[in-house]
Amino acid sequence: MSDIVLLYCTAASLAEAEKVAEAVVGQRLAACANIIPGMRSLYWWQGKLERGEEAVLILKTRPDLVEAATAAIRAAHSYSVPCVLAISVGEGGNEDYVAWLLGETRRD
Repeated sequence: MSDIVLLYCTAASLAEAEKVAEAVVGQRLAACANIIPGMRSLYWWQGKLERGEEAVLILKTRPDLVEAATAAIRAAHSYSVPCVLAISVGEGGNEDYVAWLLGETRRD
């Protein structure tokens, strides 16, 4: 199952998370996206502690598409430095789902 990567991303709003998800999934750089609205974030930005409401975006993809998916996220995102973290999935899970995910992402 190490053929699966979760891309964890945050967005300024639910609408932006949907825009980013549509760009990435629409290009088949990820098989699907989960959006979780209403996250509260605290972070350092330009020397100041910031607080804000964000949405979480989790994209499911393959390791060979991480670079292209990250580029698509950056192109669709409003942040100058968007959070994009690739998390490799270990062993285990629904093999039928994994097969579906691999079949729904593009092969270059």
